[in-house]
Amino acid sequence: MEDETIVTETPPLYNCYSRIGQQKCIPIIGGHDRRIVHGALNIRSGDVALLITKTWTNITHQDFLSVVRRHWRGWQIVLLEDRASPHTADDSQEYASDVDIEVRWLPRASPELNAMDQLWRHAKREALSNCPTRAVDESALALCRYIIDLSPRARLRQAGVLSGNFWLTP
Repeated sequence: MEDETIVTETPPLYNCYSRIGQQKCIPIIGGHDRRIVHGALNIRSGDVALLITKTWTNITHQDFLSVVRRHWRGWQIVLLEDRASPHTADDSQEYASDVDIEVRWLPRASPELNAMDQLWRHAKREALSNCPTRAVDESALALCRYIIDLSPRARLRQAGVLSGNFWLTP
């Protein structure tokens, strides 16, 4: 399963603790810089491939398809993707075919079906929430480091694949 997430200079805020009567301060630098983190999760093994880019275009999506192909060299790859425009672009579909990646489309507006989307949500909450952002590149790397440091089984658990209710049984 493949998906992207946006890491911004504003940290996601979930909850924060401080002493009674004192307000917790989370510095927000107010910039608009962002990074796109591309990810693909093997729902059988829990292995993951990641790429950080500054933009999200057909070209960067094709670059990520190259990363996926190199990472799982020699494998028959069936990649489940949402219908975002960089994914559905003719040149991206042609490139996927050229590098021998079969693409299957998830239904529109159904992020709950994408295991990678669920993994992003968990990782952002654990790695980035309520922390001041010094630099967006550091935040994107922290997100990737958190996912890489999870065991393959933990990745599958956090992505919902091992829940018993996962819609696609590997």
